[in-house]
Amino acid sequence: MLHLRSETDPAWVSAAIADIDRILLDHAHCEKKAASTAMGLIFRYQDRYPLMRPLSAIAREELEHFELMLDVLEARGLEFARLHPSPYAGRLMKAVRSQEPHRLLDTLIACAFIEARSCERMKLLSEALPDPELAALYKGLLASEARHNTTYIDLARCFFEEAEVRERLAVLGEHEAAVLREGSDALWLHS
Repeated sequence: MLHLRSETDPAWVSAAIADIDRILLDHAHCEKKAASTAMGLIFRYQDRYPLMRPLSAIAREELEHFELMLDVLEARGLEFARLHPSPYAGRLMKAVRSQEPHRLLDTLIACAFIEARSCERMKLLSEALPDPELAALYKGLLASEARHNTTYIDLARCFFEEAEVRERLAVLGEHEAAVLREGSDALWLHS
């Protein structure tokens, strides 16, 4: 269902648990960015009516998750603060073609992969975190992350032939796996 072409290295899980406060802060930023991305697509593609309600719903849910993460940070005595963003999304988006309508297709699929990777990472955290409240938090977010992944792919299918959607899922899936293999110099939810 998630179309991921690679699995997270178990070393990421260990590192994430060891620096969970950083992961929680980054997670808050990811939720904020996901809401912004959905809203940006609404503004960019105003003439594509079938996008409006699903993207609006995603933006609202992502903002609810952002507020949830703010609550988690506050409960742990942490402040929401600026954090240098992960290079993951930027590197992933480099494979998005610039000409329309290909840009729309690739953007929707790239968003689907971001949601898929979030879902995979949250599942790993839900299974490995020793803190039962944080484990439950991540387990509780899995369904919405998976739903967002599916929604982005379904939206692509509204505008493009199934064969083209599958072809771009394969191409961008390989690219996403390569981006993950590149790694990064810091720890993020998507690193």
